[in-house]
Amino acid sequence: MKPPVIVYKSLPAELLSLLSEHCQITEVSDLSENTVTQHATAFSQAVGLLGSGAKVDQQLLDRMPALRVCSTLTAGYDLFDLDALNARHIALMHTTILSETVADTIFALILASARHITWLDSWVKAGQWQKSITPELFSIDVHHKTLGIIGMGRIGMAVAQRAHLGFSMDILYNARKNHPDAEQRFSAQYCCLDELLEKSDFVCIILPLSDETRQLIGARQLALMKPGAVLVNAGRGAVVDQQALTDALKNKQIYAAGLDVFEHEPIPADAELLTLPNVVTLPHVGSATHQTRYAMKQEGVENLIAALAGKLDKNCVNPQSVKQQ
Repeated sequence: MKPPVIVYKSLPAELLSLLSEHCQITEVSDLSENTVTQHATAFSQAVGLLGSGAKVDQQLLDRMPALRVCSTLTAGYDLFDLDALNARHIALMHTTILSETVADTIFALILASARHITWLDSWVKAGQWQKSITPELFSIDVHHKTLGIIGMGRIGMAVAQRAHLGFSMDILYNARKNHPDAEQRFSAQYCCLDELLEKSDFVCIILPLSDETRQLIGARQLALMKPGAVLVNAGRGAVVDQQALTDALKNKQIYAAGLDVFEHEPIPADAELLTLPNVVTLPHVGSATHQTRYAMKQEGVENLIAALAGKLDKNCVNPQSVKQQ
């Protein structure tokens, strides 16, 4: 008999077909209490869970006593109670194929923030371009500047490659450990967080959300940055104190910010941050291309199939906890 699994995110027909070759599938629209109750038998028997965009917490896990594998269709996994999964030795799989696309988005934010791209686009479309522009519309260079990367994982490496090889930027980085590959390929230099903030012209945050990273960047850290510096956040919104960032931008303590993530999403339409001309905002679209989102779903399906077969050597967040069972 094929192992029963719950799928709570829509999948293309061909990926559902691939999964059905290996698993018995129950499709649901969400993980709400009503849905779990409506499909109580399926949830109680499921050994696999596949999807994204919903909390997987202790309350849900209590309804799924047979669960062995969770496979998220995202790279981040802050919606999953990792401690609860570890206590049950449940494998958590995530996707890693999005790095290049997210790096493209990050560089779009760097360029748009530095060169006033979105603001000048609106200015031209409003009919205000009547003569040659004056210095108040000038912007700042990106090439040959210093980029500080906070979080040198796959995405950080892809950003460093674009910055160093494409824009001749010097690379500083802060991470949990040294990355010799980044140092060799991109002449990246490891430094403490405060030093990175003080020396960087552009600061790029690519961190997951955890107790250690929540509001890692607050008023004190923003005060360390250069007045002409740009902050880009494409990790998780709550890594930055949003009110402190709003104040820093409003007071021109830093030059600009480019944000793909926010403390609360969707960001409220009346948020003061959205009224500022020196911030570029995106609706958490770092990986949102047709090609990459399809590839992420495919990888999520393949991760689930592999993990249910006992193969945890690729894309498993918590292999040690699973192996302890």
